[in-house]
Amino acid sequence: MTLIPLRGGRQDDWRDQLRRAVRTVGELERILELTPEELAGARRAEAAGLPLQITPHYLGLCDVKDATCPIRRQVVPRIEEAHEVEGDMVDPLGEVAHELVPGLVQRYPDRALLVTTDHCAIYCRFCTRSRIVGGGEGPLKPEALDAAIAAIAARPAIRDVILSGGDPLTLATPRLAALVERVRAIPHVEVIRLATRVPVCLPQRIDRELVDALRAHHPIWVMTHFNHPKELTPESARACAMLVDAGFPVMNQSVLLAGVNDDEATLESLFRGLVRWRVRPYYLLMMDPARGTSHLRTPFDHGIQLMERLQGRVSGLALPKLIVDTAGGLGKVPVGPEWVVARGPGRTTLRTHRGVEVDYVDPPGWPHLPT
Repeated sequence: MTLIPLRGGRQDDWRDQLRRAVRTVGELERILELTPEELAGARRAEAAGLPLQITPHYLGLCDVKDATCPIRRQVVPRIEEAHEVEGDMVDPLGEVAHELVPGLVQRYPDRALLVTTDHCAIYCRFCTRSRIVGGGEGPLKPEALDAAIAAIAARPAIRDVILSGGDPLTLATPRLAALVERVRAIPHVEVIRLATRVPVCLPQRIDRELVDALRAHHPIWVMTHFNHPKELTPESARACAMLVDAGFPVMNQSVLLAGVNDDEATLESLFRGLVRWRVRPYYLLMMDPARGTSHLRTPFDHGIQLMERLQGRVSGLALPKLIVDTAGGLGKVPVGPEWVVARGPGRTTLRTHRGVEVDYVDPPGWPHLPT
């Protein structure tokens, strides 16, 4: 890891990390040797579209010279972002169509997603919500937040609320704690989730003040987003341990990214490393077809092949579900290799990861009903 100087700031202070984040092409050029494709992409991003922002911590994981570095590919713009291909969408998850009130999205009967802010610690080049993040609006306005809380309270079927954004952990601790407290006060809300990339790109944010402010409102699950083993730094290990030790289950959702983690060795190393930290690999997501991201997407069949190679190679604890979040907000679909070879009356033939075919024989006389 390259230590990026903070010009008077403290490396271990999350506020200084945010204040000193790289946001301009000029700053980026002074640290990384940019290719023409990166330089053109960065200038385009600076002029319009998804902004540039990289914390010193995350920038320090980038290879200064190599544009194929898996960390650089996630955060340094490229001119390919200007290209649109068939299937690209501005709102790939159909969140606008499923918005109950501004900032509150309900795509499933029992859960809702609250966009708490448009700010992130870093802006990932594959962001599914690039249409709104980094727009400068900041946290959800008080009147919009009141309407969102009222909408949740009016729908008893909602048991699970995901606080997302942007990134909710970029909010000041008192503000975030007050928001969590309001959601927790709704009787039918059983679980709160924090969707955040902060443990990856701004691990200094996970501090005692934050943990103590939130743990009173359990159960709170943390859904984080590690994509590559290079992101498994000592700072991130400390952040995840602090969360787990304070009773926050931590689940990881990786995105399958071309040139970043699209081979089984990289994924195996990532998933094993997370399990060692007590972080559960939860989803491996086929990348959403957000506009201008085709250079980072992989074919559908490639994801299936990777899961087949990982089956039996890593334990179930380290094997996430492969998920396609279908276009238009129609829901997540788990996909994977076809392990069923044949079906017949009372008998199913399965193929194991060793390539051996084995029959599963149903019990006779099913269903067994009491006489």
